[in-house]
Amino acid sequence: MAWDPVWEQVYRERAWGRYPGEDVVRFAMGHYGRAAPRAGVRMLEVGCGTGANLWFLAREGFSVTGLDRSDTAVRLCGERLDAECPGWRQAGGEVRTGDLLRLPDPDASFDAVIDVVAICYSGFDEAAQAYRELARVTKPGGRLFSRTFARGCWGEGTGEPAGRGMWACGEGPLKGYGATRFTAREEVPALIDGWDVERIEESAHTEADGAHWIRHLLIHGVKR
Repeated sequence: MAWDPVWEQVYRERAWGRYPGEDVVRFAMGHYGRAAPRAGVRMLEVGCGTGANLWFLAREGFSVTGLDRSDTAVRLCGERLDAECPGWRQAGGEVRTGDLLRLPDPDASFDAVIDVVAICYSGFDEAAQAYRELARVTKPGGRLFSRTFARGCWGEGTGEPAGRGMWACGEGPLKGYGATRFTAREEVPALIDGWDVERIEESAHTEADGAHWIRHLLIHGVKR
């Protein structure tokens, strides 16, 4: 899957993502918080970075697997989980470097899969292929949570066009992180191929003293 090596440099040079987003917390605890035992719930996060979401999930007792293309991110993630989440590996946890389009996991391996602004750094067709691969490794009735940049987000339409809905942004917080894809709500059913759309929420906040909006779609899917 396409990956910009700028992320390897990012993870080497700056602290990145210590704590999970509230949307991830709501997803995990809303659907699986009452599971007993929680270690029986297997969750996969793609583009896990240094492990902010996996840290939360492992501390809550879920069995976690993380995937990222950055060797540095995977190393830092594993080190943090080892230090702060005792027993996470014994619960079946793993963090690895790999390609999202070629997951080594058998069919129907996971109860839930999570993507937090990772797949949006690939083109539309490749992203649809990635969602199909995530569906393959998810159990029937299992769930998808995907946060992706939405149309109207600061950065869209600036810099250089890079494909359907994609921009190598010339300004804003996404500048310098490779080409980013901005998704319209009506594109979601075709994008998350292999999943039924349960619902699509939206989140937004301003930056630069209210001058610009950062917009996300929060996509909830169910494995067919």
